[in-house]
Amino acid sequence: MGDRPTEPPIDCNLCPRLVKFRQHNKEKDPDWHNAPVPAFGTMDCTLLIVGLAPGLKGANRTGRPFTGDYAGDLLYPTLLKFGWAKGAYKQAKNDAIKLQKCRVTNAVRCVPPENKPIGAEQASCREFLADEIAALPSLKTILALGRIAHTAVVKALGLKLSIYPFTHGAKQNLPNGMILTDSYHCSRYNVNTGRLTSEMFEAVLRKIS
Repeated sequence: MGDRPTEPPIDCNLCPRLVKFRQHNKEKDPDWHNAPVPAFGTMDCTLLIVGLAPGLKGANRTGRPFTGDYAGDLLYPTLLKFGWAKGAYKQAKNDAIKLQKCRVTNAVRCVPPENKPIGAEQASCREFLADEIAALPSLKTILALGRIAHTAVVKALGLKLSIYPFTHGAKQNLPNGMILTDSYHCSRYNVNTGRLTSEMFEAVLRKIS
């Protein structure tokens, strides 16, 4: 543990469907990132937040997880409120926000069509998440945003979903001494439908803080 985690290469070709979608987006919007999105945050983090995948007009555009889309408008202000970040979030990779003892990544590093990665894509990208978790020497808590992120974490650690099911607000002790905490994803859909409110999300972060 402690070595810098392996990130997928800029031209990663593990998932043919995602490669094709990336190329399509690059032709349409050549100034966007349009590549695997690396993790954001410090290597000495105690908290790792795992999301689903880059948003088409968010991280796929800006090159930073949860940056420039609706989910980031809830995630980053909440991290600022609870001391996991400092500065200001302005929906851009070059804004002034800095994470403190916190790191943000995704279960799938490339933007998927309709924000829905298929099973093979989730499995192919899992090696990067496993490597990332292993490389963070001070990591204590993993916050999974949504069922796909939760599944990615559990499987990356070689554990069984039947023993560690997804439940919003749950805190589960893992065999490696870490804690897995779950929240519904802070997506526009979940917020607009009331499945997740800012108060609910803050309650999850409050348990971690």
